[in-house]
Amino acid sequence: MKIAAVSYINTLPFLYGLDKSKLINDIELSTYIPSICAEKLINNEVDLSLIPVAVLPKLKEYYIISDYCIGAKNKVDSVFLFSNVPLNKIKNIILDYQSQSSNNLTKILCKNFWKIKPKFINAHENYQSEIIENTAGVVIGNRALKDKNKYKYIYDLAYEWQQFTGKQFVFALWVSNKKINQEFINNFNEALKFGINSINKLKNNTNYLTDTEFNNYLTKNIDYIFDSNKKESLNIFLEYLSDL
Repeated sequence: MKIAAVSYINTLPFLYGLDKSKLINDIELSTYIPSICAEKLINNEVDLSLIPVAVLPKLKEYYIISDYCIGAKNKVDSVFLFSNVPLNKIKNIILDYQSQSSNNLTKILCKNFWKIKPKFINAHENYQSEIIENTAGVVIGNRALKDKNKYKYIYDLAYEWQQFTGKQFVFALWVSNKKINQEFINNFNEALKFGINSINKLKNNTNYLTDTEFNNYLTKNIDYIFDSNKKESLNIFLEYLSDL
């Protein structure tokens, strides 16, 4: 079974659980940025992947196979719109090349909640230096955790979505492009659950988060349970996505 997972801090519990599970000898596990995880699944290069939710409509056939996700009850603290001017003065927004969900979430918030009409610019690598004057930028993942104190205005997209809809946002889901047998799914979910319950065993290998910040991020900012609130939120997001 070929599996693609996201190469961010918030995926560490999943990776730990899979590494310690009895599945480890039966899977080929690779890590990539979210956009590549999506590409691998779309192109049938993997059987199962942790993908941005905005990719779901692009799949001809898909199955959400896990009770676990990358989500947030309130502030996610790693998906931001960074700016040096307030929302009403933003003229351009650079979109992060690493994930379609965060970019589309930004577009939805601009249109329906913030009521602004910026020009959207596709990012290239190391684009953060271009977040100046009235040009804002979407930054996600480890880079967002590292750079969150560099800008005058910081908009946490999960928090903004909750203010808009009252729902908890889900950024990524475990999705297969074919039917998978139930025994594998059960073992897979058990592995993820074990990893989430083992967060206190994970090592903080960053030089930009304290051990407390690292633990708080994984236990208080990220919420891994794909519950009814997030399922309702996903449906709302996909409806807004279809209107973009």
